[in-house]
Amino acid sequence: MRTVWELENAFASPDCLDSARRIYFVGIGGASMSALARICLRKGLSVAGSDMAASPLISELLAAGAEVRVGHSKDGLREGDVLVLTDAVDLNASPEVAGARELGLPLLRRSHLLKWLLKGYEVLAVTGTHGKTTTTGLLGAALIGAGEDPFVVCGAEIPEWGSAVRFGEGRYAVIEACEAYDSLRDLDPDWVILTNLEPEHLDFYAGGWDQLRSTVIAFAERAKGLVYCAEDPGACEIAAQVSVETIPYGADQAIDLALTGAMNRLNGAGALTLCRRLGIAGESGLSQFRGAERRMQFVGEAKGVAVWDDYAHHPTEVAASLAALRERAKGRLVVVFQPHLYSRTKDNLTEFAQALEAADLVVITDIYPAREAPLPGVSSSRIAEKIQVPTRYVPSRHLLPREVASLVQPGDTVVGMGAGNIGEFPPALVRELQRSGPKRIAVAYGGDSAEREVSLHSGIAICAALKSAGYEATLLDLSELLLSGGDLRRLTGPERPDLVFLAVHGTNAEDGAIQGLCQMLHLPYTGSDLLSSALAMDKERAKAVLAGAGIRVPKGALVRSGDPTPTLAPPLVVKPNANGSTVGVTFVDRAEELPKAIERALAYDSAVLVEERIVGMEISTPVLGDRALAPVEIVPVSGDYDFDAKYTPGATEEICPARLPEAVLLKASAIALEAHRALGCRGATRTDAMVTPQGEIIVLEVNTLPGMTGTSLLPKSAAHAGLSFPELCAWISEDALARHAQA
Repeated sequence: MRTVWELENAFASPDCLDSARRIYFVGIGGASMSALARICLRKGLSVAGSDMAASPLISELLAAGAEVRVGHSKDGLREGDVLVLTDAVDLNASPEVAGARELGLPLLRRSHLLKWLLKGYEVLAVTGTHGKTTTTGLLGAALIGAGEDPFVVCGAEIPEWGSAVRFGEGRYAVIEACEAYDSLRDLDPDWVILTNLEPEHLDFYAGGWDQLRSTVIAFAERAKGLVYCAEDPGACEIAAQVSVETIPYGADQAIDLALTGAMNRLNGAGALTLCRRLGIAGESGLSQFRGAERRMQFVGEAKGVAVWDDYAHHPTEVAASLAALRERAKGRLVVVFQPHLYSRTKDNLTEFAQALEAADLVVITDIYPAREAPLPGVSSSRIAEKIQVPTRYVPSRHLLPREVASLVQPGDTVVGMGAGNIGEFPPALVRELQRSGPKRIAVAYGGDSAEREVSLHSGIAICAALKSAGYEATLLDLSELLLSGGDLRRLTGPERPDLVFLAVHGTNAEDGAIQGLCQMLHLPYTGSDLLSSALAMDKERAKAVLAGAGIRVPKGALVRSGDPTPTLAPPLVVKPNANGSTVGVTFVDRAEELPKAIERALAYDSAVLVEERIVGMEISTPVLGDRALAPVEIVPVSGDYDFDAKYTPGATEEICPARLPEAVLLKASAIALEAHRALGCRGATRTDAMVTPQGEIIVLEVNTLPGMTGTSLLPKSAAHAGLSFPELCAWISEDALARHAQA
């Protein structure tokens, strides 16, 4: 924002443009600045500029002959330049401003350049709190329809002109004159249309309403006459205090418009009144005008839902826009509102709530701050709390398309509303509603744990199985994605997957890390949630929970680096505490082997479990949801079930069901299901256990993301239950989708 001191001291006279070698625009990619840059190019002037990022508008300027730098710096400046700035540019932080001061270059506001460009025209200015852009467009269209060739400068793009600025060589210039930051002081109008006036931009006008009113009066006094809305108290107050000719207009005027709503009918009446005063027949052009971008703009329709975009950001504008949309809506009217500025929200909490209640359903997202820092106690949620119709608060605007898509129904009219970046929402909602075809599943595989290679095999097998089952499946290595640049666009927006199938193992996978990432991205995923995954992965804590549920677990000790070697008698098993599979596992038969085994396991984790080695048959019992499958007997050829034995084809005989008495099989299944529930697991798990010669079952661990390779135990047990591998993958997917849909 600009300060009064800056307006009085920081800027040069527009006359410096008469001798400028080049005009340099800071923020050249904006709608109004790029439009003025094109006008300068049209006039044969040399144009350069800079902006934060590349854009289609910048590409157009480059093609037209402008010099544009992406990124803000002083390097593009040269002697003879005049800098033109928007009011959003901070004079104390801009590198271009610093460079201009070093070179002694003059600084101008956008409004200074506009004043200079208006030389030779009869200036018709539109000002007021609401409706400026639409009224400016209507007046320009009226003049065009009457055969005039006006120069028109709007605050938003007019789709039929392809720009916010229309270059014309006729006698008239129609300009939108914004009252914010006293840019009116830089313009000299011949005629003024005052649409309305309310207290606004009081962050600048420290004197409040009196100072704002004085600014508008001074502006109108420089004109030949004032056309004002007789139905607005603020406009009437201004008209009563100026000495120039005043002409009222109101809603009683008969007018034919393509635009709907009482506010637009008043806007059209204002434009027509000035046309008549100038002796111009503007009716034809008015009736053909289709509106400005983001001003009651129809975006599209999908699944019977009509989607609109609107710039309304003040309670009066919100009420007027919703009233206009109500005229068109056949079903429910749904407004998705983004407040603009903390200060405006603070001053209008109740008024916003009352205006939004004209809708049948309100969705509110967080405040667009623009130039402001957050204010204590000011939040969109405070508006939501005051609204008496059904309301949903969605803090992140990025989630609006999918949230709103889940709420709407055929026949609804939805409008995205606000002056911030809420304009991205309406087209995104249309794309979201158009999502169709087979369910999209991203199979997350690879990872950065010691089990990466195993995960690659699991992912490839799962992806192929899902494709054969009719899903649109793709492979996704999240670790590679995050560590090589972090471009997550394929996981957001309408092209995002419906589900992430977790085919990763070990750390940053089974321990809740990847689950947390999916939750932050609001993507459904297979397997257990973050808390259950983290608990099951921490073998020591999981054993404590299982023991508390009455399930027998091995005796042992937790060892960290630097701890003394525990005095446990072999045979023992040493393994990383928070790692999956059999990575880092050592079977210890002699006490002197224990220190080396601990050292080996510590290479994979900061804590190590040293446990009694249970003599008996090793089994693994999968669980799918609320049922346990048949236990699988594990018979390593070498005698030890280590990494090689687990993943080398033929190194281990896996027998399903395990060769145990029926009663023991049933008991093993019951214990696996009980362990699954005790840890709060969901989806598919696999409980590894030992069965002693006496038939006692001792649980070793619970795996929340069981392996899905060609030698994995879960697919083998599922096959025994009549589930093919594609059917197993489909069950896991549909189970996850159903659970997340209910969350």
